[in-house]
Amino acid sequence: MQRYSLHIGGDACEPHGGTWFETQNPFTGESWAQIPRGDAQDVDRAVRAAHQALTSGPWSELTATQRGALMRRLGDLIARDAARLAATEVRDNGKLLAEMRGQLDYIPQWFYYYGGLADKVQGSTLPLDKKGYFAFTRHEPVGVVAAITPWNSPLLLLAWKLAPALAAGCTVVAKPSEFTSASTLEFAQLFEEAGFPPGVFNVVTGFGAEVGTPLVEHPLVAKISFTGSDSTGRLINERAGRLLKHTAMELGGKSPNVVFEDADLEQAAFGAISGIFAATGQTCIAGSRLLVQDSVHDAFVERLLAVARTARMGDPMSADTQVGPITTPPQYRKVLEYIDIARAEGATAVLGGAKGTGPECGTGWFVQPTIFTGVRNDMRIAQEEVFGPVLSVIRFEDEADALRIANDVRFGLAAAVWTQDIGRAMRMSEKLQAGTVWINTYRAVSFMAPFGGYKDSGLGRENGIDAVREYLQTKSVWINAGAATGNPFVMR
Repeated sequence: MQRYSLHIGGDACEPHGGTWFETQNPFTGESWAQIPRGDAQDVDRAVRAAHQALTSGPWSELTATQRGALMRRLGDLIARDAARLAATEVRDNGKLLAEMRGQLDYIPQWFYYYGGLADKVQGSTLPLDKKGYFAFTRHEPVGVVAAITPWNSPLLLLAWKLAPALAAGCTVVAKPSEFTSASTLEFAQLFEEAGFPPGVFNVVTGFGAEVGTPLVEHPLVAKISFTGSDSTGRLINERAGRLLKHTAMELGGKSPNVVFEDADLEQAAFGAISGIFAATGQTCIAGSRLLVQDSVHDAFVERLLAVARTARMGDPMSADTQVGPITTPPQYRKVLEYIDIARAEGATAVLGGAKGTGPECGTGWFVQPTIFTGVRNDMRIAQEEVFGPVLSVIRFEDEADALRIANDVRFGLAAAVWTQDIGRAMRMSEKLQAGTVWINTYRAVSFMAPFGGYKDSGLGRENGIDAVREYLQTKSVWINAGAATGNPFVMR
């Protein structure tokens, strides 16, 4: 069984407590690697290494152009090792190899893009209402960043945080999910090869109470960037608020996928399938609420079922598998519980609604792709994030009704609209309460497009130029260019 090490100050090191825990392959349910069980002392070592790199190490002496060059070199190494890192992620989180290889092939673009942006962060001169002064602004790194990532796409979502943080000049301590830590520990090994100074990027693995809490509360951590459940995000934000730390939170969603009667129904059906069954529904942007106009509801559901019935469960490493296992045992149990809740509320399972038990599922944690009809928007299955391959189909009458239903939820991460009416598309995109709105597509993301949520789906933005600003703080500099001193007891 493979045994991993922590990554602190540029070195692979054993956890302070001298203990490891096992990580399981979701397809087989078997343990395959040992992950270091870090603690508060490991966190302190990592944060102090990051702080030293930020304030007095070689990283602090590099120009922004030099930082960008290191980032581009890192991107090249990720591209070189994409196949190996993708295979590790599949083994650890059970998502399809096609999905994870696609992500790993794309991740270098984050480091190329933000590497190019590193020396484009500019201050400005300020027009003043006071004679005899010159003033300008500087944008400086916010400090040591705690990057806390989830189990569904560990390296992609780490890149969303890490690349802009490095471009801004910050240093980072990453805490991956205890369920999927292996790929982050392997990724950390590339930093030394890329030429990054020690302490710029550190990884401490372990459990929330033993690693996450000390990391959030460490006095030298200036910012926490978190992706995960809204309940955990609230706790982190409360702790950070008491300590006056900067935060960025991406906290999931209950995204509406809205199909109008004038849509290309074939494309909309594929979009609905992509929105909920891709990644086994384990994605924050899952289109878990499918809103279908009354006039085409029945015909569209039949079309949807015809496509969904062809979905193939199986080994995520196999090229012909379309739906893999649930990543963790707790999540597996949660998804099945929500299926029971939906039935109890009166929804009808027209597809799936049970464990995946066929020979193609091996001994893993599979849930059949599931579609419920007869769902009302006030049901728990329509209001609460399931994070699995479970779709709720909800009828609507007209555009106003669709907007009412779509926005009647506490989340606001993403939404989609399927229509051939450009006017309707524009009206819906304006009025939908979501950080991302797709028109006639679903699950499209880019390093160039800001991503984040409205309402309970989070705070701040990742990706795009906006993301660099999340890791900067602004300083105003005043220079006396000849103004008289005047009365020292009066504000200038």
